[in-house]
Amino acid sequence: MTLLATGFPCGYDGAMSDWDESRVEHHEAQLPEVRLHYAAMGPEDGPLVVLLHGFPEFWYSWRHQMGPLADAGYRVVAPDMRGYNISEKPAGVAAYGTSKLTGDVAALIRHLGHERAVVGGHDWGAAVAWLFAQEYPELLAKLVIMNVPHPVAFRSRFFQEWQFLKSWYMLAFQIPWMVEFVSQITGFYIFRQVFRNDPVNPDAFSEEDVLRYMEALQQPGALSAGINYYRAFVRDLLMGRSPKPRIIEQPVLVLWGERDAYLGLHLAEPPAKWVPDFRLVRFPDASHWVQVDVADQVNASMLDFLGPA
Repeated sequence: MTLLATGFPCGYDGAMSDWDESRVEHHEAQLPEVRLHYAAMGPEDGPLVVLLHGFPEFWYSWRHQMGPLADAGYRVVAPDMRGYNISEKPAGVAAYGTSKLTGDVAALIRHLGHERAVVGGHDWGAAVAWLFAQEYPELLAKLVIMNVPHPVAFRSRFFQEWQFLKSWYMLAFQIPWMVEFVSQITGFYIFRQVFRNDPVNPDAFSEEDVLRYMEALQQPGALSAGINYYRAFVRDLLMGRSPKPRIIEQPVLVLWGERDAYLGLHLAEPPAKWVPDFRLVRFPDASHWVQVDVADQVNASMLDFLGPA
């Protein structure tokens, strides 16, 4: 089922979802392979929602979603994924293979004492969420995906409709130390411009937000760790080590900003063969950063999909 949301027009200057950071709890989870920092909000006995950020972000990516979900009775946990911000940063590209990343999510849910969780993700977090749903179905209640295609759709359509040209950066990231070197000598200029220029909503990222993202990205080893996600993914793809697709039986919500500069709209709908129970909501006036461009609409869609806590 595909729904089309009206979205906020470009130039919308209304209020975003309220954000009260004083409500956020900060914890560390020592998992079998890695130590993760995570932010949490909401009643400890509420159903668990785990939100996975993308690149180049950290737990703060979910600042507009955590409060509304917590107010609805959910226990919301947003980790700094391995390598990001103040979570542990294992050395080497192999430490960032997809099986390591999905294993972290499973270990975190168990560490928190829950049998199942709603898992949501954006960008790289959504890619991990798709694979987690395939590998750990026993731990998944529902799945929420934002602007990342199902793995089968991405692999099969990568060279269609100019998608390869949009994703050129994934190949550029394979060059050892190039991104790290250029970022250092330019003061992380490219990443600053991404946050300032990509969103449709001009208020999506404040200067304070951009500063916080840059501080997280400049933690020792954080940039290389984030780039290693791409390096490990491409190496596994070229070596034929990509996980085999499995049917996702749980309900799936896909939220897609149509004005995504990196991923074409033709990638939005997941293949029904592998995702039989899905709802696709498209936002015409949102970019790749859909959860901040149209935060209130994203929150309303999530709460409608999740139902009462």
